Amino acid sequence: MIKVKSFTTPIKIFATNRELNELDEAVGQLLADEKATAVYSVSDSTTAGDTGETIGLIRVVAYEA
Repeated sequence: MIKVKSFTTPIKIFATNRELNELDEAVGQLLADEKATAVYSVSDSTTAGDTGETIGLIRVVAYEA
């Protein structure tokens, strides 16, 4: 069965590397827990604040389990 899961994370100045590592770990853990046999797509997009600054990240993963 093909499934799609979205993840979100806030982006804070000077903490981006840690936040991206945590996001990668969460995606990896989901794929392991779901016993994913294939990953079809991983897509990132940003969210913006009132003045255009990046304040968050949305990652969507399409996989087969």
